[in-house]
Amino acid sequence: MNDLALMRKNLFRKPVRTILLAVSIMIAFAILGVMLSFNDAITNFRTLPTRMVTLSKINFTEALPMAHYDRIARTEGVAAATHMNWFGGYFGDQRSGFLPVFAVDPETYFQVYSEDLQIPTEQRDAFFSERTAMLVAEPVAQRFGWRVGQRIPLKSNIFTNNTTGTSTWEFTLVGTIPTPQGSSQTGSVLIQYDYFNETITFGRDHIGWVPFLTTSAERNDHVAQAIDQRFANSADETSTQDEATFNKSFSAQLGNIALVISLVVGSAFIAILLIVGTTMALAVRERTKEVGVMKTLGFSSGRVLRMILGESLLLALLGAGFGLLAAMGVLALMGQGGGGPQVNFAPSVLLWAVPIALALGLITGLAPALQAYRMRIVDALGRR
Repeated sequence: MNDLALMRKNLFRKPVRTILLAVSIMIAFAILGVMLSFNDAITNFRTLPTRMVTLSKINFTEALPMAHYDRIARTEGVAAATHMNWFGGYFGDQRSGFLPVFAVDPETYFQVYSEDLQIPTEQRDAFFSERTAMLVAEPVAQRFGWRVGQRIPLKSNIFTNNTTGTSTWEFTLVGTIPTPQGSSQTGSVLIQYDYFNETITFGRDHIGWVPFLTTSAERNDHVAQAIDQRFANSADETSTQDEATFNKSFSAQLGNIALVISLVVGSAFIAILLIVGTTMALAVRERTKEVGVMKTLGFSSGRVLRMILGESLLLALLGAGFGLLAAMGVLALMGQGGGGPQVNFAPSVLLWAVPIALALGLITGLAPALQAYRMRIVDALGRR
């Protein structure tokens, strides 16, 4: 019988205890996989080096006058510009039906985000021409079972519809947007700005932010400075930044994801270190006589040490593997929701999970392994 088979048999000599330890490790790695994948999804949208965003200097929730858009679009070095408004939308229940709905100018929006808006021509034309038209990301349509041509009532937690006196607008779904991993349109719902602007009770002729393309990435800094200087000392000062920076600041409204990951995962792994380390030490102590017999049969102290460490590593890797599989399953279920960033299991998770699993196995197994390594045969066989 080789050492690996011995390690496996020793590890599962008390299967209930081993399974409980593996489950505790699995839960921690499932949390790690989900949170790191979520962080990757909201911070790594595909960006263009020539795409920038102008927003209020205060923050993106402060509206800018429409006149700002016109002046930005005429700025030297700007190739194309559009504008967007946050609708604050949801479908059905506000808590479970949240949707990132944006009011946009169709023609200019398709110019600035053309690479992520690969939809049939008839759907694009319908969005351009119908005032109540709506485009949605494919996962959103799948989540709610929406079909092209269907009338969809959406509610806003910010605005009131002046034609009905309620917070509900009714839109016609004219098309769906494919959203591969990293797409700037992930989870998006697009409606016409003109229709939105005509029917709101406040904030008319104002916009949220202005995405635009520069003629070349080398001119980005110059264009940004020119725009911000143009509105300096005005009632509505601006801040112009590259798209990646804007995405990060937008995502930061959800909270400091990196800090949350560090606190949650750190706490979980400290607890696991204590639990697994103590249990492994107890397991070796229970096998004191067996260690003595193994050494009597010719097993060297180094070989015994490697076997104890191997058991700990096997347990950690087993729990981590099932944990990452569980994370994939959770993310797949979340993907059916479609109301936010499309979250797939990030390959970068493995760059964290594998070293953490190895470190966990080594740290928890080191003390018991050294205990077995130093154990003398006479002491091991003489202990009751």
